[in-house]
Amino acid sequence: MAAVFRIVKPGLLTTVQDLGRTGYQQYGMVVSGAMDIYALQVGNLLVGNERGEAGLEITIMGPEIELLEDAVIAICGADLSATVDNKPAPLWKSFYVQQGQTIRFGRPVSGARAYITVAGGISIPTVMGSKSTYMKAQVGGVDGRELQKGDVIEKGKPTFHNRGLVSRSLKSSLVPDYERDQTLRVILGPDEQAFHESSIGTFLSEAYEISPQSDRMGYRLQGAKLTHVSGADILSDAIFPGTIQVPASGEPIILLADRQTTGGYTRIGTVISVDLPYLGQMLPGNKISFQAVSIDEAQALNVKREKAFRQLSLGAGIIN
Repeated sequence: MAAVFRIVKPGLLTTVQDLGRTGYQQYGMVVSGAMDIYALQVGNLLVGNERGEAGLEITIMGPEIELLEDAVIAICGADLSATVDNKPAPLWKSFYVQQGQTIRFGRPVSGARAYITVAGGISIPTVMGSKSTYMKAQVGGVDGRELQKGDVIEKGKPTFHNRGLVSRSLKSSLVPDYERDQTLRVILGPDEQAFHESSIGTFLSEAYEISPQSDRMGYRLQGAKLTHVSGADILSDAIFPGTIQVPASGEPIILLADRQTTGGYTRIGTVISVDLPYLGQMLPGNKISFQAVSIDEAQALNVKREKAFRQLSLGAGIIN
């Protein structure tokens, strides 16, 4: 282990995140993890790590970070105008940084969350099999909280020699386009029958705006109200990433990384897994439209993405 990052300024919200704390929802522990798991996984592969290694999740206004050790890093996800010693840093590409240099972020250009991954991974204790930070319960990461001025982050030993890790990049065709407004694909249900048929039509034809009352737990949407046949409440049932609940107000809530484990509101649909990273890059004021797809279509898209990850893993020399 070696100290690699010192937080000079923390930014708006910077936390340690991996793919989440799975297998514990039955005990009431939320999953957490990166809001954009695509960007995190690509960043890890670019620096020679396993896909599920932890990185730093940076939200909108980025931190200032001093390098305490030479390292190979990648910055993936949102374009937050990253620089190294005031020179533009590449996105979706691994590059070499030296002790004494400083990483800074400026004006957000596109997207909401960037991820810094480092060769060797972030060396931090795992809690229930994950390094992810869940702030509400003060679990994981650095003392279960967002990073603060003076925090020091350590890295593990890289699998490969640094020279072989530099200048790896993602094909432009695989780089996501974080447009301000997005059409997200959903699987309708499981409580589709709880809504008037006209409300299903409204849900699939109207655009909804992300409310300022949104966070890592979920995005509240503002727009055309949806009506229930006989009330919004159901017996509490399992909640999944991308579940869209509709409370009595009639305005949807999309549940995300820090979502609760169960919920008691009707669920009109679920955002498919391949579209969740785009959702995680959206900001309050952005607009969302929904398009219904079948389970078979969603599974086919997921298989396609996994094949792409498998190819990237093989290309990076990581066999798993």
